[in-house]
Amino acid sequence: MAGGMENRSRKRQVLSFFLCLCVSLGACETIRYSMPEEKKSGSLVANIAKDLKLDVGKLSGRSARLISESSKQYVELNARSGGVIIKEKIDREDLCGQRDLCFLQFEIVLENPLQLYRMEVQIDDVNDNSPKFSKNEFVFKIPELLPVNSRFPLERAQDPDISTNGIQSYAISSNEHFSLDVLSQQDGSKYAELVLEKQLDREEQAQLMLILTAADGGLPQRTGTARIRVNVLDNNDNFPQFSQSVYKVQLMENSPRDTLVTKVEASDLDQGLNAEITYSFGQVPDKVLKLFQLNPFTGEITVLGIIDFEDAAMYEIEIQVMDGGGFTSHCKVVVEIEDMNDNAPEVTLTSLTSTIPEDSSPETVVALFSVSDRDSGDNGRTLCSIQDNVPFALKSTLKNYYELVTQKPLDREKVPEYNITIIATDRGTPRLTSVRVIQVQLSDINDNPPVFNESSYVMYLKENNPPGLLIGTVRAADLDTEQNAKVTYSALPGNIGDLPFSSSISINSENGQVYVLQSLDYEQRRDFQVTVRAADGGSPPLSSEAIVRVVITDENDNAPFILYPLQNSSSPANDLVPRSAEADKTSKCSLSFTRNSTD
Repeated sequence: MAGGMENRSRKRQVLSFFLCLCVSLGACETIRYSMPEEKKSGSLVANIAKDLKLDVGKLSGRSARLISESSKQYVELNARSGGVIIKEKIDREDLCGQRDLCFLQFEIVLENPLQLYRMEVQIDDVNDNSPKFSKNEFVFKIPELLPVNSRFPLERAQDPDISTNGIQSYAISSNEHFSLDVLSQQDGSKYAELVLEKQLDREEQAQLMLILTAADGGLPQRTGTARIRVNVLDNNDNFPQFSQSVYKVQLMENSPRDTLVTKVEASDLDQGLNAEITYSFGQVPDKVLKLFQLNPFTGEITVLGIIDFEDAAMYEIEIQVMDGGGFTSHCKVVVEIEDMNDNAPEVTLTSLTSTIPEDSSPETVVALFSVSDRDSGDNGRTLCSIQDNVPFALKSTLKNYYELVTQKPLDREKVPEYNITIIATDRGTPRLTSVRVIQVQLSDINDNPPVFNESSYVMYLKENNPPGLLIGTVRAADLDTEQNAKVTYSALPGNIGDLPFSSSISINSENGQVYVLQSLDYEQRRDFQVTVRAADGGSPPLSSEAIVRVVITDENDNAPFILYPLQNSSSPANDLVPRSAEADKTSKCSLSFTRNSTD
């Protein structure tokens, strides 16, 4: 038997499966599963890696995680196997109460690239609760000679299960005076009324004992019982009568305590004690007793607790009136709760890439978040926006989900980070707004080459300089950061005469200082130029170039010598105009002549 139940459970566990790829692809459907309640902790709900055709080995690398929408974490994701397993046993009645459909909703989020899979597990009801009455025995005081077909509402049994597992029928033990009429309320729930089939005679039988049975429709069926004690009273001619059988009223949520909800009124044609009437609640849930109070003498119903539309939109309250002779009548008060815009939208961040490259292409997803509002109608409809002066935009994806995406080119050198304000506003009156600020930083891309502070440099050097002399500095700056802004200097290949630059000139790669490695001679070369390159540390590196012209200045380092007449010439000296030469130039080579005579 247990094996058969387990097989049926497996067969009904997965009802449907709709695959969708979310976030980057826009709107999608929801992946749906179903499972019975009360499954043990550790039981497998679904293998999402298999169902979504994902590589199990990549789940951990993509930071796969499960985000639950419920305050309690009922399921968890095993990233090693790809299985969604039960973390804590699920009691459908605790999770969803009496709602017909019960869903456990969560999302599976993957990073790199960002993807969202929305999951919905329908929790099927198991017949694990028996019908139960609030008391073991109910006492009715019914006068003799009461007309046939008089009706007496009975307390409804409570069964936390739903649908066919909830209460389906009532029955009463066999007797000659009463039958049972089983009726349905607007919500489909069953209740019973005791119907008098044969008049009572106190002198013949002063008390009757009946057994009331409530049964659900589960398999196997569960039942609950209570005793009904009927005390037969002497004749009381008139019943109290309500002015209406049903009172319908509207009540605004958050109405303050002691606010009048409505007033029920009944009258009795008898006189004296038999005409004195008192009001009381009939068979109502404990929650109603915490929210409303009834004046037993005036019939006024007032607010006692906090009325919240989000908890319940309607209450059906049974009111009983009793006269002094024990006669009772009943009416129903239907209280419809009107929604007030008392809940601001909530922004829930699902995923955030807090740092993105400055060269990110348009439509790059930065964040994924949802907006929810517990109110209903226009009070629960939301609008979401961000400020206008940022290069980002919002895209709607799933219901109430948004992507924050890049919209325009980014430039870290102009704006290194953004504080993006998400504004969620509902459409209620007055409108309520929530604000969430997301900080997005831009990481540097090597998109700026180093720039020299001058387009060309001129450096002066006296000839006969000592080797290793510092003659100047070139400087370049890069607007990027860190490694992309680290500048190194080098001289492009070239020659000075027949010798390469590297034999005469050296540039410090870190600070751009220029050194002369050899002693230079003005008489051999008066200037030369070197092309210097500044390159950053990016990948690939960017660079720029500048010309460095080195000018060699003259020193008086050469003595004059006589070119004519030659010293061994036989020409008369007084017939000659002497000529001389000197390697130096300008003022350094101005000559004077003197003649020495031995006479």
